[in-house]
Amino acid sequence: MHTNLLPEVMCYLNGEYTPLGEAKVSVMDRGFIFGDGVYELLPVYEGRIFRFEAHMDRLERNLAKLRLSCPLMRDDWLALARRLIDKVDAPVQAVYLQVTRGVAPRNHVMPTHIQPTVFAYSTVAQGATAEERHQGVACLTARDFRWERGDIKSISLLGNVLARQISADQGAAETILFRDGFLTEASSSNVWIVKEGALLGPPKSEHVLEGVRVELLRELCAETGVGYNLRPITEAEVFAADEIILSSALKEVLPVTRLDHAPVGHGALHGKPGPVYARLYEAYQEVKRVQSI
Repeated sequence: MHTNLLPEVMCYLNGEYTPLGEAKVSVMDRGFIFGDGVYELLPVYEGRIFRFEAHMDRLERNLAKLRLSCPLMRDDWLALARRLIDKVDAPVQAVYLQVTRGVAPRNHVMPTHIQPTVFAYSTVAQGATAEERHQGVACLTARDFRWERGDIKSISLLGNVLARQISADQGAAETILFRDGFLTEASSSNVWIVKEGALLGPPKSEHVLEGVRVELLRELCAETGVGYNLRPITEAEVFAADEIILSSALKEVLPVTRLDHAPVGHGALHGKPGPVYARLYEAYQEVKRVQSI
């Protein structure tokens, strides 16, 4: 993002609030040198953060995987997020939180006793359009060539960027990835299939980010009477699925209606959003109203 695009947006950097265009970090920050850090994104609706505790749980899990202590208490995270939200005039926002190991001499060994860099800002969120929800989106597939620790929400996202560009180059919404013949996830989304009325997703592993919506969709399936199971899913099962659904903080749930240029689904739903998506989307909108703070 070019800083001149958002000169008045307020950000938080290491205990201070400053215009985004004036925020500066050292070129020796390990986030810049090594991508040594993690991030989190908080979806915000009408000034209220959706599933704050679940997002904080994941941030703390990911920091622990990098042998980093969480630099702020949850009340402090909440306070700074609310202050940033108040500075943006938009009903739907995304608060971006980033923690890196901090500034240190270049060395692959993790340094100890240095101050982590904490950065955060809020921006207008760009979710799915009404047309995308009505018609569904197109996706392409690719081999999952990213590193082996997809479970870490790392700021080192070059693999995801390269994967996303595969679909962007052809005007598609996402790139769905397979490793050794099995579904992992998409470049910036979790991926689900529907088979015989049940929602199926890949099991938890080091290759898949544990999306906050994984647990949320389990809850929504229980509420709506949709079957739910996490298990290995083959590439053939994805192409034969009744429905394919993406989930993420900003996409919420989103139907995939074309995969590698071919329609998804069967019969009357061939190439159209399906009934399980419709039920989950409606339930998702309801839970947004009751699980935001």
